[in-house]
Amino acid sequence: QAEMSVKEKEEWNTGEGMRKWDACFDCGQLFHGAVMVALGWACWKTYLGRSDRDRNRCQAMGGLGAALRESLPKEAVPVLEANLALLRRYWPHDENGILVAQGNFAACLADTGRHDEALAL
Repeated sequence: QAEMSVKEKEEWNTGEGMRKWDACFDCGQLFHGAVMVALGWACWKTYLGRSDRDRNRCQAMGGLGAALRESLPKEAVPVLEANLALLRRYWPHDENGILVAQGNFAACLADTGRHDEALAL
């Protein structure tokens, strides 16, 4: 598991930042199931009004896509596709972020039986 940045560690201690949408503040357990989906929607609604160039908005979209993929993969496809498009457009030099988003999108396509499209990515 990758280490948290200094900023993430500081935010984790205050309950601020994007990490609060992924894991329990008290015990650190990752959210899953209906709670993960509900928090994915809440996170997206929190950052929705921001500019397309806002990194937190893009991360919120990716988080929503990941949450939907767990229980509603067909609904996750357009969300993950839009997330990948945003990363490619506004952060083209973030190779790691783009590869993660591309992998998530491809896995979701495979989950929905769209294997040829997943392989093309």
